[in-house]
Amino acid sequence: MAQRVAAASLLLLFFLPAKSHAATSEWVTSAGGAIRLVAAQPEADGTIPAILEVKLKPGWKTYWRDPGASGIPPQIKIDPSSGVALQAINFPAPKTFGEGAGRYVGYDTPVTFPLTLKRTRDDGDLAIRASVFLGICEDICIPVQGELNLVLKKGEFDNPLDGARIADAVAALPQAPSSDFKVATASFDAEDGAIRLRLQLPPETKADEPDLFLAGPSGMSFGKPAFGAKTGVQRTADIPVRFSGKDKSIKGKPIALTVRAGGRSMETTLAFD
Repeated sequence: MAQRVAAASLLLLFFLPAKSHAATSEWVTSAGGAIRLVAAQPEADGTIPAILEVKLKPGWKTYWRDPGASGIPPQIKIDPSSGVALQAINFPAPKTFGEGAGRYVGYDTPVTFPLTLKRTRDDGDLAIRASVFLGICEDICIPVQGELNLVLKKGEFDNPLDGARIADAVAALPQAPSSDFKVATASFDAEDGAIRLRLQLPPETKADEPDLFLAGPSGMSFGKPAFGAKTGVQRTADIPVRFSGKDKSIKGKPIALTVRAGGRSMETTLAFD
């Protein structure tokens, strides 16, 4: 399905929710779904377990960290006066949609993004104010912008349902590499302009798997992976690398790789000398 991003000046939706409740913000709604922020009490080291929930109506989609040729990945900014800093947005394994120039990466069912938050103030309540910007798409892509607010009162108990939502979202993230699911070897062929991988896959991997998703720094994008023949639990893959700026080097640039196979997902970081 070809995707086109509508002009933000025409289709940008901006919503201000009502006052927040405890550790859950109000839902911010749009034509294709809704978003909200959920957070738990800070842990001893100052880490704040939190998630961004995205509801999607049937037929609508949203994007992964690297959406492909077009699309808007989730972006979150925390007001520094909140006493909280955003360190990372974490992503469950996505899906690929479309072909050729219309190929993109994202989600077609409700999705939850675990957030890595850290308190920057030692004491007192935390009134978190987060500005969120993402794309929710059907036939066209609508940029959705909203302000999410919630208050974490010092000493207040967490809502068990909120804690369960956060725990479930973290459990759904890709695993770290393991002995039966990892990148066995990785290299970059500068002449062919491709990353070459040899993957160790779970024993239960099906013939039409795996799915690969890569995300690199600005100015770098990736083509459709080409897989070699399966040899036992190992599989090779060549992924074209494209550069849009003057810098054509891949040296020292971290590339996030997510692999889905055998009902599992794994994530690691590639780096090339």
